[in-house]
Amino acid sequence: MEFRMGIQSYSLRGFDFERAVAVTSELNLGYLEVYPGHLPPDRESISYTKGLLERHGIWMIAYGVVHLTGDEGQTRPLFEFAREMGIEMLSADPEPGSFDLLDGLVEEFGVAVGIHNHGPGHRYADVRTIEEAIEGHNEMIGVCLDTGHLARVGEDPVEAVYAFEGRLHGVHLKDVDRDGHDVVLGTGIVDVERFIKALEDVGFEGPMVLEYELQPEDPIPGIRRSLEFLGEITS
Repeated sequence: MEFRMGIQSYSLRGFDFERAVAVTSELNLGYLEVYPGHLPPDRESISYTKGLLERHGIWMIAYGVVHLTGDEGQTRPLFEFAREMGIEMLSADPEPGSFDLLDGLVEEFGVAVGIHNHGPGHRYADVRTIEEAIEGHNEMIGVCLDTGHLARVGEDPVEAVYAFEGRLHGVHLKDVDRDGHDVVLGTGIVDVERFIKALEDVGFEGPMVLEYELQPEDPIPGIRRSLEFLGEITS
């Protein structure tokens, strides 16, 4: 199974947005999840951004992590921006009171919301808390599964794939060591090969982006090593 593999632009936060897009192309990745620090959701810049991405052959497939509230005046513009940019998923940290509004917005705009589990202490740290949050809501509201953060709270990302089958809208692929520190993919405690097999089992079709948080001033060698490992186990 061939995944739509890209990179979370937070991995390239030491570069400006133009350079981050160019590096994505140089890495032979066709997909990008952009974090707001690189590109605010400013509708005035849409034409320029589309042109930049087109020149490099990159699809901005996801955007986030964004904070979603129950205030339609704050939240609707994010969906408008996403639709105009051709974004499939907003990786998000939605407030508990926002879900009724989000039910309508995901349906109206055709843009999924993937709740991003953000590690120990976060309100959506584990499988159970996300399951409880999305229960009874539109199936386009699901999860953007961060493998490293889930491992940090002692849960198995493989089991999470099966738990969220049908509502797994995106993946942040990362690895951590036993102390919870980020490492090159394939050198830590996340069983990436089993994780990939689980994604294949459930027919995952969403964006899968590498998130490499080390060496922001020079992340490319570690990113390349991570992608090489991924190529070895998926070839």
